[in-house]
Amino acid sequence: MLGAFPALSGLDLRCDANEIVLVRGPNGAGKTTLLKVCAGLLGIRSGTACVLGLDLGTKRRDVRREVGLLGHAGFLYDDLSVEDNVRFSVRAHGGDPAAVPGVLTRLGLDGRLARLSVASCSAGQRRRTSLALVLARRPRLWLLDEPHANLDRDTRDLLDDIVREAAAGGATVLLASHEDERAGALATRLVTVAGGHVIDDVPAAGNVRIATRGVVTSHVA
Repeated sequence: MLGAFPALSGLDLRCDANEIVLVRGPNGAGKTTLLKVCAGLLGIRSGTACVLGLDLGTKRRDVRREVGLLGHAGFLYDDLSVEDNVRFSVRAHGGDPAAVPGVLTRLGLDGRLARLSVASCSAGQRRRTSLALVLARRPRLWLLDEPHANLDRDTRDLLDDIVREAAAGGATVLLASHEDERAGALATRLVTVAGGHVIDDVPAAGNVRIATRGVVTSHVA
């Protein structure tokens, strides 16, 4: 709900492991709200929602530990360094700290940049740091809101490689984007949302869908 207005209404969606699902639609369609609900950041008023086998009505805190959200805010602490932000996130979510150096190197955040405070970072460096938080944790569900924003071409290509690797490794990726050409080429499935509900749900042309088990199911009345 946004005030008295239902941001999601009559939405039915199921996503499986190994899928890269592109959620598209106009501004205000409910894309970001859907990702926040799946991340356990927003509750639901009616209907049912289950993420990774966890009921969002009763297990929202547990859900937050199991998913990785790349949102507009970035979830970064400006007074901490790039590396300390990533290490803090990994520890807070029970991840493996040994993964941090490799992630920083892959995203071009090692060396001097690793010691730079986030407050001093450019928009692109902040975005890469936010991506590092997700990658270092290796969640089973990736929730990406406009993931290519503020990234240069090379980093966009790297992001696409990372997303494909995550899905191939058994994760589910749910992303919202207005960049139909880039995100559509990445996706295995296209879901169109309008007025808070799904109006179209089709396989992405030319891409392969491999579904092995349900990880996200929802019905929001």
